[in-house]
Amino acid sequence: MNSTKGKFNMLLDLCDPTLFRQQGFIGGQWRDGTARRMIEVIDPATDRTVGTVPDMDGDDTRAAVEAAAAAFSAWRRRTHAERAALLEGWYGMMIANLEDLARILTIEQGKPLEEARGEIRYGAAFVKWFAEEARRVGGSTIPSPTADRRIVTMKEPVRVCGI
Repeated sequence: MNSTKGKFNMLLDLCDPTLFRQQGFIGGQWRDGTARRMIEVIDPATDRTVGTVPDMDGDDTRAAVEAAAAAFSAWRRRTHAERAALLEGWYGMMIANLEDLARILTIEQGKPLEEARGEIRYGAAFVKWFAEEARRVGGSTIPSPTADRRIVTMKEPVRVCGI
């Protein structure tokens, strides 16, 4: 960690400073953008720079989509229970780190700490909901227009998209 990144971590006073990242996560690694340009994140309450984020471009986006596509076949083979467990783990980490995440959100956006806590809980609730949905993912049987046939549908991952 360079001294600039350490300085920002001290401003935030986090229990787990590793939660404060100033890079993009692509292909299982934290990295800077290929253009090496950074965007300052300003605390609206103090007008002080609290960190930076990489100004990622089309090359970085393509790298992220390619990395996701490379990981897709393994993800596709996971069972619904495995996917649910991964999402449950993510939810648990969000709740376990609620105070630090709320502090980061507050200093980044200038919102009251209690409102930031609520926003983290709200976002975590979506992750929890999708974890529960992952357990229930399946198919369905649709009535057929003929008595000797049955129409069965299955839900499965199709492909990666960059949005």
